[in-house]
Amino acid sequence: SENALIGNNNSAEKPLYVIGTDVPAPGGSSEVERKGKIEVTSPGDLKNTIETTKNSFLKYGLEDAWNRVIAVVCQPGVEFGEMQVLDYDRNRARELAFYIKGLDHLIGEAHSTDYQTAKHLRELVEDGFSILKVGPELTYALREALFSLSFIEDELIENEDEKSALVSVLEDVMIENPGWWETHYSKGSKVSLKYSLFDRIRYYWNDKRVNDAVQKLFKNLRSRIIPLSLLSQFLPVQYWKIREGKLKSDPLDIILDKIDEVIKKYYFATKGVKNNV
Repeated sequence: SENALIGNNNSAEKPLYVIGTDVPAPGGSSEVERKGKIEVTSPGDLKNTIETTKNSFLKYGLEDAWNRVIAVVCQPGVEFGEMQVLDYDRNRARELAFYIKGLDHLIGEAHSTDYQTAKHLRELVEDGFSILKVGPELTYALREALFSLSFIEDELIENEDEKSALVSVLEDVMIENPGWWETHYSKGSKVSLKYSLFDRIRYYWNDKRVNDAVQKLFKNLRSRIIPLSLLSQFLPVQYWKIREGKLKSDPLDIILDKIDEVIKKYYFATKGVKNNV
């Protein structure tokens, strides 16, 4: 990236960097169920990572680039598994947090913060882990919303041929094409297939059969008035927003609002917190 910057006569905006070696595998860890905990990065290991990386930058004359390193990846003890979440425990991470807060221009980057409570996310940021990576929880919220809308459809439409059968279609497609989930889920677990926190379902939304089912679901719901009682049953948060005139009773608006619930946790966690950068 530095060579690309030079190639543009330094006219482009200079890139910022995040360093680190304690990077967990993306999308959750099966160790959560096996071990019940994740080791917190030790201050000594983090110090060694920072010093080794800095020396490499300086060795190649990249002092200016080093000054644009803003964060280091570390493990503060948060993770999620197939069905469980390891919540942030600031007592376990106290030594690591103290070390990070003493760094001149670096903050901590925490991975796998999905499914943490708003309180725990806020504590992470307050303790110096100011960059919070999230992924599956967003698509999990998408899946929850679509499933809830599908359950509403089931109640509204009696003729099976008229239904989108979204959940069944998804299950069939996943079983026929197991490549995205077979190394992540317990064999024969249909509960995990649909509801696991790993949310491997997210890789199937672009499948034509699945997409067609989603579009049929939208069409079916948009051609009917969705009873408030069904919204209250399957989407209670969105129900109250619709009642208060803050949200339209449209499938897409409901889905986006469901995803926004997750985003708002991160907004709450990061708002007004000062860091080292």
